[in-house]
Amino acid sequence: MLRLLMVGAGGIGGYYAARLLGAGHQVVLTARGEHLTALRANGLTVRYDGSDLVHRPEALDHQQLIAQFHPDDFDVIVLALKATATASVVKELGGWFVQGRVPVLSLQNGVDNEPLLADAIGAGRVIGGLAVRIGGHIVRPGVIEAEGVAQIVMGEWPAAGQTAGPSQQLLETLVSEFNTAGIPTTLSDRIRYELWRKLVINNGVNPLSALTGLDTRSLTHHPEFSRIVYRMMAETVAASRADDVNLGQTDLDDMFDLISSFNAIKTSMLVDKEKGRPLELDSIAGAVLRRCRELGIEAPYTSTITALLARENP
Repeated sequence: MLRLLMVGAGGIGGYYAARLLGAGHQVVLTARGEHLTALRANGLTVRYDGSDLVHRPEALDHQQLIAQFHPDDFDVIVLALKATATASVVKELGGWFVQGRVPVLSLQNGVDNEPLLADAIGAGRVIGGLAVRIGGHIVRPGVIEAEGVAQIVMGEWPAAGQTAGPSQQLLETLVSEFNTAGIPTTLSDRIRYELWRKLVINNGVNPLSALTGLDTRSLTHHPEFSRIVYRMMAETVAASRADDVNLGQTDLDDMFDLISSFNAIKTSMLVDKEKGRPLELDSIAGAVLRRCRELGIEAPYTSTITALLARENP
């Protein structure tokens, strides 16, 4: 049995927590506000593929977590937060994190979360990760709807001169137990590359979907919007050189074909916009634009869509 802390019990964290709880693992959730109140009173309900996954995990706010647990009470800590919250949560929990040695797995959008974690707790404790082909959101406090294959890719975070990271045995155990729990999970020795490939898709569809109100399939099968999606993805591929990832034409075409094959999924950024929540615009499009500036190259599609969306969501 694994002992996991899921920091963030929204659509993504809640779904994966339900799967792991169903397989007999111990999962502690952190949440806040009405969602936390509902989790304590009624437990967690995840609606997925016509069924309800219902569990009653322990749910805490961050101050209660710090008071009641030591980091090494867990085998792994999973961050399933919006990237907009990473810096503030690391600041809030950073002093607690460094009391232990437990690895921290990030399952977040963007390519800047793992570096931020590495600065706070040391690269040797960071496991890079991404949730693939999953859509999920809170429909009301304590209740989550999720869809998609809901895969995970994870791998040791690379660091110059690093002598010891999370043990291979732990990584293999996580992959095995996650798969047994019904979460298709693979291990990658190029996790930064995998994160950038996901960013190619995220930058291609998330900002434009939030701007237009359209789902992924409507965008990728529209004669004009599909061209914008492809160009924003191409700008992301170009930006990857700043991180020495060096994606190429094959990656671009593969990712465009993949997102074009998806069912009609409402992106997380569109859901956030509809609910009046902060957008992960800086974590997705901003990450591309910062690196393009560093490389001295233009990203006209990403910069234009970002400017339009930022004007609507100051």
